[in-house]
Amino acid sequence: MRIGIIGAGNMAQALGGQWARAGHEVVFGARDAARAATAAGQAGAGARAVAGPAAAAAFGEAVLVAVPAGQAEGVLAAAAPPAGRVLIDCTNPVAFPPLALTTAGGPSMAERIAAAAPGTHVVKAFNVCHESVWRLTPPVFDGRPLAVPLCGDDPDALALVGRLAADLGAEPVPAGGLAAARLLEATTAFVIGLWFAGRDARAVFPPLAHAGGRD
Repeated sequence: MRIGIIGAGNMAQALGGQWARAGHEVVFGARDAARAATAAGQAGAGARAVAGPAAAAAFGEAVLVAVPAGQAEGVLAAAAPPAGRVLIDCTNPVAFPPLALTTAGGPSMAERIAAAAPGTHVVKAFNVCHESVWRLTPPVFDGRPLAVPLCGDDPDALALVGRLAADLGAEPVPAGGLAAARLLEATTAFVIGLWFAGRDARAVFPPLAHAGGRD
């Protein structure tokens, strides 16, 4: 698969490197050409740098948006991804201290990205975990593959991103339409707060067998 990555930071490098090693053709496009070249070099064979976000958006069948949340709308408006592209939003609209959603009271970051890139298919994914988790091969904990919630409205786009999650050794989990992304973003902010406080977020949630009154 052709994957364009907008950005050259830690998330871009972690996910892009794994997809390149899985055999995908990956390009990095960033406003800083030197950083894009460094990211491509670290990703290894199958990855290269291109001339900015617009080139990355034009190249990829799937396009990972891996820039700071506050920059995403402007970057995408300038990049103008072609209609029909699958955009993967891994951003977190979180500010701290104090820990808060920068999108509180309005559309989710995923919905804002969709508005900034009309005609594309946005899937919220890969935003829950720190970039170091995506460097694990595979991300398996206590014998269980990491689950990756996916929020989006287009079935084909969800299936495509699900395959990319599986390529990491993770388990894709459909989590509702794009409107549900605001819940995923808020949950991520909540969990980040627990982690920063030194708490194990898994301890907050009971096993499935005991959730919702299940026997």
